[in-house]
Amino acid sequence: MPPADPGPAPLRLGGRTLGRFAIMAVVNRTPDSFFDRGATFGFDAALAAAGRAVAEGADIIDIGGVKAGPGDDVDVAEELRRVVDLVAAVRARHPEVVISVDTWRAEVGEAVAAAGADLLNDTWGGPDPRLAEVAAAHGTGLVCAHAGGLDPRTRPHRVGYRDVVDDVIGHVVAEAERAVALGVPRESVLIDPAHDFGKNTRQSLEITRRLGELTATGWPVLVAVSNKDFIGETLGQPVEKRGVGTMAVLGISAWLGARVFRVHDVAGARRALAAVGALTP
Repeated sequence: MPPADPGPAPLRLGGRTLGRFAIMAVVNRTPDSFFDRGATFGFDAALAAAGRAVAEGADIIDIGGVKAGPGDDVDVAEELRRVVDLVAAVRARHPEVVISVDTWRAEVGEAVAAAGADLLNDTWGGPDPRLAEVAAAHGTGLVCAHAGGLDPRTRPHRVGYRDVVDDVIGHVVAEAERAVALGVPRESVLIDPAHDFGKNTRQSLEITRRLGELTATGWPVLVAVSNKDFIGETLGQPVEKRGVGTMAVLGISAWLGARVFRVHDVAGARRALAAVGALTP
């Protein structure tokens, strides 16, 4: 399989032009994260985790205030309480890093953009169309993802697609073009197939195999596969033993032209991507 050419399209976030591969570090201010189980829920713990990620080479810090999966209700006020002050603190302590916030809510996007966020990471595929308007108004970047029309924080049930990759491409490209039409800078828009969101393991594996079709659209591709269920189900491994599988998927994704990699293990991802870079032109 020949490596995909990532192409000349620039990727610019927060006044910074990102290179061929960029690491996005996960920092969750949630008490029930599937991976760290609340280890960075506290403000000080989350700020320290952001500092460690920067020291390990993260280009982007992705702050989240709501667990992706089902769980206790988190209203807008609580999500704001969890993320806004943290964004401001990371911005003050690490002025050089790109700050992303994982949210689908326009109200949250508005507040974090004002606090210093550079990127709004809408992992649920645009359930609130106003979020793109917020990104345009503030000049922030936007991640356009695909969740198959699933409501936020719900799991897929017997989901089916005629062709999952075609469905992903059709949705994310339309969302990206809409964002640009609203005024989001083209060089600040990414697309994300959103493995496991509205997809079963077979479909997430199919997206991984055919990721070159997404990179061929010319939009920078973000992959968020770190320790996800499709890796665990494929390898028969619990969450804490999915690291090796994660690095394998990151390597394949990089080979096929992905640009941004959302991960829990920044140092490991950095080494894996360096190896891919050394093997490709």
